[in-house]
Amino acid sequence: MPTLAGLAAAALYLIASVLLGRQLARGEAPQTARILGIGALALPLHLLSVHAALYQPAGLDLSLFNVISLVGWLIATLSIAMTLYQPVVTLTLGAFPLAALGILLSLFAPDPYLPLRGLSPGAQTHIMLSLLAYSVLTIAAAHAVLLAIQDRHLRQHKRGLLRTLPPLVTMERLLFDLIAIGFVLLTVAILTGFLTLENFFGQHVAHKAAFTIAAWAVFAVLLGGRHFLGWRGATAIRFTLWGFALLLLGFYGSKAVLELVLSRPA
Repeated sequence: MPTLAGLAAAALYLIASVLLGRQLARGEAPQTARILGIGALALPLHLLSVHAALYQPAGLDLSLFNVISLVGWLIATLSIAMTLYQPVVTLTLGAFPLAALGILLSLFAPDPYLPLRGLSPGAQTHIMLSLLAYSVLTIAAAHAVLLAIQDRHLRQHKRGLLRTLPPLVTMERLLFDLIAIGFVLLTVAILTGFLTLENFFGQHVAHKAAFTIAAWAVFAVLLGGRHFLGWRGATAIRFTLWGFALLLLGFYGSKAVLELVLSRPA
């Protein structure tokens, strides 16, 4: 049942993505309600699949591909919620295929990982906050790329993508809202890590902690620059992508090396 649910969810995500991609390629206004409806149908099916993958009889299976699937579900959910708040359905063009890929990797890609037993409530809170922070900041990075494309099209007087997006000022405000939310979640995740993990800087965690703290510093500087110096535009985009790159290296990069190359749990 979870496997069929996962396959159905992946198919729905891809159908919505193809539909949106064709509409954008033809210069048509996206059928937002239809695209979000298809994506929304995929969410509970995806959740059923990822829940079955994570919660094993041997313990909590936080292998690389299961985490990618879980983060994909969070990103798909956030992208739908954002589109209900502002007309940025174009974000789902990246979010839905990523969610579908996560499902397929979780279902079919081998990953030598030993499930975790006996995690304390504090450790579980740290893990979930970290994943939620990564998800929000992933959406922020995708939004920053979209903002860069929008700015370029404005300068070149192209109308294609501009018809599907809010004004540039609204897009920038939404970017900083996302960064602020992700920064708060990342801050709490780091604090809970210090407070609940027995050895925050040991046992394959030091590199993750270092990259995460460096990313936190980048986002802190960006928010400070926005508040005190009025940073926006290209500066905001660069800082967002730098911070996201550090998170990507610290979490997914190290996890991939440890699990897939060195065959160690991460």
